[in-house]
Amino acid sequence: MADQLVPAELLEKADKILFVAHLALGDFTYMQNCFRAFAEAYPHIRMHLWVDEVRRTSDASQWEYLSKYSLYDWVKACGLFDKIYDKTYSPALYKQSISQAQQEQYPIVVSFAVLRRHLYAELARKLGHNGFVVGQKKRVRLLDIRKHLAYRKLDAHIPAYSTSDLNGRHISAIYAGWFEQLFGMAIPEAHRFPYIDIPQEWQRRAHEDLRRAGIPEGSKLVFLNAFSKSEERSWPLERMIELAQRMRERSAWKDAHFIINCVPEKMAQARHLFTDGAYGLHLFSADENFFQLPATLALCSLIVSVETAIMHLANAVHVPVVALMRQTSPEWEPIDAASSKVLRVRTRKGWVTEISVDDVLIGVE
Repeated sequence: MADQLVPAELLEKADKILFVAHLALGDFTYMQNCFRAFAEAYPHIRMHLWVDEVRRTSDASQWEYLSKYSLYDWVKACGLFDKIYDKTYSPALYKQSISQAQQEQYPIVVSFAVLRRHLYAELARKLGHNGFVVGQKKRVRLLDIRKHLAYRKLDAHIPAYSTSDLNGRHISAIYAGWFEQLFGMAIPEAHRFPYIDIPQEWQRRAHEDLRRAGIPEGSKLVFLNAFSKSEERSWPLERMIELAQRMRERSAWKDAHFIINCVPEKMAQARHLFTDGAYGLHLFSADENFFQLPATLALCSLIVSVETAIMHLANAVHVPVVALMRQTSPEWEPIDAASSKVLRVRTRKGWVTEISVDDVLIGVE
């Protein structure tokens, strides 16, 4: 690809590269393939990763929670990165991380940030002061001088995409397209399917946790997730419990056990709604390590989830999923159409709460 954004001659002589992203689990589910393809195409280049914490705060009471972001477990275990900057959640640690990165004198810095792109253009240039810097860029109003000046710090840019110009592309195709624009490397569709290598210790732990919960070996398991970081993509936990109870009334699911995913801050609320273990309902939270989640998902017969990383991880562990989604992000549908049932809200800007228990019951049949 003659017009790739990062010059071929620079890639030939570079010994390392820094990727900057405000990664979520869903992003990495599909970007992991891209990073792996880069490692195969340029084995002489060591990859470093800056995971920027968009929730960065001066509130020290939040630092312990932010420092345990489950994504860190996955990116460290995947074996693709020689260095990971994962301490950007406090202003002081953020400044220290910048100083550490500057000492590396990166010849290439690439920012994939799609929020506040101009600020990440400035950060990328700060991290790679004398290097070749690429970032996301969006159209700017004529008099928005701050953003114009920020984008001038880039040596090249990746055009921002919008839902109006998707043309049916999945997010995995968009990410693969970025790497092709940047490095002239094509990632075939067959190589974009998500994967996850679950360590043996967490596979064993998943079986042990099920035994401790009183779930007999070989039981049919259904994983239910009502929680998303955004309210408009979440579903009431009460509805997930009702769904489980009504599924158990059907012959196909009468002996099933239902694993109810719960974020730590909602655990008290969940315990008020039902007794853990009663009627085949079991509370679950991946509170120790990220791999608790995919190891448990892999043991299930069905996963029902709102629009969050779990519905993508379901594809990665090859378990059928029923996904409850809004209409606003069609590029984020589960990639495996054959094993995924997508239930969409009926209105353009509607919330996932528009989907009823009856709608989901039809979806799981």
